[in-house]
Amino acid sequence: MLILLILAEGLALAVLLARLSGGRTRRPPEVPAPGTGAPGAVTIVIATLNEAARITPLLHGVSAQGAVVKEILVVDSNSSDGTRDLVTAAAARDPRIRLLTDPPLPAGWVGKAWALQHGLEQATTEWVLGLDADTAPRAGLADAVVAAADREGFDCVSFSPCFDGQTAAEQFVQPAILITLIYRSGAAGDPRVRPERVIANGQCFLVRKAVLLQHGGYEPVKASFAEDVSLVRRLATRGVPVGFLDGSRLYTVRAYSGLPQMWREWGRSIALRDSVPALTQWGEILFLFFAQALPLPLVVVGASGLVHLAPSPAARALGWLVGFLLALRLMLLVATRGSYARRGLTFWLSPLADVAAWWRIVLSTVRGPTSWRTRSYTSRKS
Repeated sequence: MLILLILAEGLALAVLLARLSGGRTRRPPEVPAPGTGAPGAVTIVIATLNEAARITPLLHGVSAQGAVVKEILVVDSNSSDGTRDLVTAAAARDPRIRLLTDPPLPAGWVGKAWALQHGLEQATTEWVLGLDADTAPRAGLADAVVAAADREGFDCVSFSPCFDGQTAAEQFVQPAILITLIYRSGAAGDPRVRPERVIANGQCFLVRKAVLLQHGGYEPVKASFAEDVSLVRRLATRGVPVGFLDGSRLYTVRAYSGLPQMWREWGRSIALRDSVPALTQWGEILFLFFAQALPLPLVVVGASGLVHLAPSPAARALGWLVGFLLALRLMLLVATRGSYARRGLTFWLSPLADVAAWWRIVLSTVRGPTSWRTRSYTSRKS
């Protein structure tokens, strides 16, 4: 049994080291670059459904973008909470803002993908920048993302956020769940991620309109609840240059109202089950168990004396493997601190939530989402 555990932990460590090795040459965080982009190069597309409680910072942020942004299309799915009134008021202040209503949702489509498809078709510029309603862009974001895409030669690139306004409970659990993405895909800005592992973030997602239309727009990923990752992996496997960069200095995001909503909403898509074959997904769950969830409990059990291992080369080998995995985990915690505007005590204690994070991936894989943003998709198979 001990030998099997050593082999499992050793294999998990080897895989993790291989995935993190590109982090040494990852790009630094992008910075706002006001006024540097070509005028009229970008259309911003925002999909909304009952976002009145959180869309105001976004509307202020997009209006602060410079001449690089030609138009700002808010594609609303018949919100009933005042979202449309807020957008209409913003449009009166900034004529670039237009309120659109997407057509009735066709069978087989998830609402966000359908709204983004409608916005893509209406855009009149080379670049289309998708932003989520919970983001707060800094002035110069649009210039910076286009400059980054041009510099790196990407036709599609998305940017990680800076999380802000989290409760202490969120800061305990959310960083642990975020780390599962890094364990599975590598660090933001790593240029060597394989196409089937590339990650994406639909909160800030830039793509050349012509390239995306050439590959079918959002229609090939219409049923995905993680349409950003499903789309970028599909493009990457077709040879489209794609990337994922650190955008923590470009915008902040306050995605959820507290831990229960974060656990429910983000947890439903975090497994990325729409983006990988089922066998691969369960392989990733097994990897996360040995690489992230198990090391700390092994240390706790060993230190408590509940399980006594006689001194032996095998026991020492297991100790070194577990210690190395925990060291990597703590290094990643330090490395990701820039993705959080505020870091309380619970952020630094978040490795204690690694087992819960792993369990959320399991739940998301087994059950899968059947609803999103007040819409129910009862015909979707789990």
